[in-house]
Amino acid sequence: MFSPEGPTVRELAVQALSSVERGYDLLAPKFDRTPFRTPATVLDAVAKALGPSGPFEDGLDLCCGTGAGLAVLGGLCRRSATGVDFSAGMLRVARRELGEDVALVRADARALPFTAAFDLVVSFGAFGHFLPRELPGLFAQVHSALRPGGRFAFPVLAPPRPSSPAYWTLLGFDTVMRVRNAVWRPPFVMYYRAFRLGDVRRELESAGFTVELQPLPEFGPRADGSPRARLVTARRG
Repeated sequence: MFSPEGPTVRELAVQALSSVERGYDLLAPKFDRTPFRTPATVLDAVAKALGPSGPFEDGLDLCCGTGAGLAVLGGLCRRSATGVDFSAGMLRVARRELGEDVALVRADARALPFTAAFDLVVSFGAFGHFLPRELPGLFAQVHSALRPGGRFAFPVLAPPRPSSPAYWTLLGFDTVMRVRNAVWRPPFVMYYRAFRLGDVRRELESAGFTVELQPLPEFGPRADGSPRARLVTARRG
């Protein structure tokens, strides 16, 4: 699953027994050599889907990590691209990789230091770190950070069927995390099955967004004909 240059089992265990912030600080130097980094296929598909709506002026990558999603913003935004993350370690790696042309801000996504500053906000692979009860506050923060008419966009993969091995793998992972958080402090919030599209759409609309779902054809259909992946685009009125 991991390359020889990636984290060892011991390093992953230390990360898992830390807080989310500390865990990512520890993982940061090797993060881009793990499967947790957003694949280029996903980044490219999102950039292609957003292209007809642009160009945008200023963009924000929410929970940017080491900066993979900032490449999307760089191709879509004419004026500026900003990344925000609460892990200092991840931001250090992003700075080393991206140079000084990109603004990087250390902040919690639940308390963003921006007001009406962006035309586009994107996020990749971060929502498993937020409990369902935190979504209203998170989406309110994004709404405030956007200018009127701005868009909040992120990809969502269709959940695996109960008949597939992936379903039971994710269920097992979430179960282990819940047991871990019940017996160990600080908690490490990372639940792959907690971010449900129906709930997400409802919370986005409650936060004042108009929501559109767009299939990402690069990932093809499921057996029932539904998309394997969608782009969620929430527009601020």
